[in-house]
Order: sequence, then C-alpha cells, then structure tokens
Amino acid sequence: MKKIAVAALALAGGLAALAPAAGVAQPRQAPPAAEDGRAPAPRMRERLTPEQRIERRAERLRATLQLQPAQDGALRAYVAAITPSAEQRAQRRQMRHDLAQMTTPQRLDARKARMAERMAMFERRADATKRFYGQLTPAQQKAFDAMASERGGRGKHGPHRGRGHGGHRGPAAAG
Repeated sequence: MKKIAVAALALAGGLAALAPAAGVAQPRQAPPAAEDGRAPAPRMRERLTPEQRIERRAERLRATLQLQPAQDGALRAYVAAITPSAEQRAQRRQMRHDLAQMTTPQRLDARKARMAERMAMFERRADATKRFYGQLTPAQQKAFDAMASERGGRGKHGPHRGRGHGGHRGPAAAG
C-alpha cells in the first residue's frame, strides 16, 4: 500500500514538473492584426544608428519641452556636448576587446583610466545640461525635470542592469 502511495506521489510530482514545459511546446499564435487591418508591429525594437538615436532624442526634447525656434541653437549645442563621437565609441569597443587580452594588473590599470575618462565625460555632460537647463523657461524646466524623473535612474539595460529582479541585497538580507 505504501509503495503505491509513494509511486503515485512520484508520478504526480513528475507530471507537475512537466506541466510548465507543456505550455512551451504549444505553437505560438500570431498577434491579432490592428483594427485598421495593418500587420501587427514587430516585437523587437527597431535597430537605430547612434545618429538616429541622437536625432530621436533631440526631437523628443523639442516636442516635450515645446522649444521655441530661438532655443534650437541651445538644443543643438546641448546634444553635441553630451554625444560621444564615433571615434570615442570605436575606442570603447576596442578597449573591451583589449581587456580580454590583458593580465589582471593591466586590466585594473585600464579600468582605472576608463573611470577617469568617464568622470571627465560626466562633468562635460553635467555642465552642458546645466547650460541647456538655464536656457529653458520655468515651465520647460519643470517638464525637463519630469522627463529625468520618468527615467528613474534606469541604466542602459533597465533598472536592474543585468542583476536579475532581486537587485542589490542590503544589510538586512545579508544574514
């Protein structure tokens, strides 16, 4: 009798473990077409060049802040000041490649140098942002502040920056 109960429990456990996989094996249904008959939008984001991303951000700022034509020069100066050059982007890619070839002390020195470069970039961006912010009306400044708070400190890859959903564990969770 006990053997049958144990076997039944083992079978039930095995079936329960397979249940999530059954959902994966089902064919995916195509998303419904839009009401106007257009094909559904692709799930993946459109791949933009850095220049296209820069222009899109400038347009978003121009529209959200309702910039006046006289403020367009300030916007262009701001965008130019906060945008890394193609050469800087290429140097970063090369450094990532070079790090794999370095010894640990060399990597540490290279990362220390990169931190100094990042600090200088931050200072340039902060100065440019303050100059642009100073050119805005109080209502535009409020809208700019709201845009910054909407971003909420999310980095390049979202709020968790690749650490999963657990985030940083504080002292209370360490024990």
